[in-house]
Amino acid sequence: MKTLTLVRHAKSSWHDTDLSDRERPLNKRGLRDAPIMGGRAAEAGIRPSLIISSPAVRAWTTARIFAEELGYPIEFLQREDDIYLASLDKLLEVVASQDAGFNNLMLFGHNPGLTDFANYLSPGLTNNLPTAGVVSVEIDRDDWLLFDRPESKLVIYDYPKKT
Repeated sequence: MKTLTLVRHAKSSWHDTDLSDRERPLNKRGLRDAPIMGGRAAEAGIRPSLIISSPAVRAWTTARIFAEELGYPIEFLQREDDIYLASLDKLLEVVASQDAGFNNLMLFGHNPGLTDFANYLSPGLTNNLPTAGVVSVEIDRDDWLLFDRPESKLVIYDYPKKT
């Protein structure tokens, strides 16, 4: 059994127009929402054995905050360039390249790829994974080869404004 958790980066700032897209930081709302959502993921029982993030500052910062809330060692966080603005196909490749010894994988990235991935795993789930949104599914597999759209069970779909 594998558990895959997708997390869209928290709300980012567009304030400094001199920054590249990769360099944009979280804004006040993002800095508020990320620890709340990390805590809610922990309460839902999500315990990643591997966390991989886009290298974009907004995604990496969100991953670090979640890691703290989940009790995941910061030094084990991994950056993966291929997650930055990745399509569904690229995200499937990133996941497929992970060692089968990891049973609980958590990815931090961007839309529209993460929304597409969430709907691939749980058809019709959402038309937009909100910032700091979390989708976690259980997959009855021994590997991370998900190209054939595996059957999955939704564990959690949560986001800051969900009541």
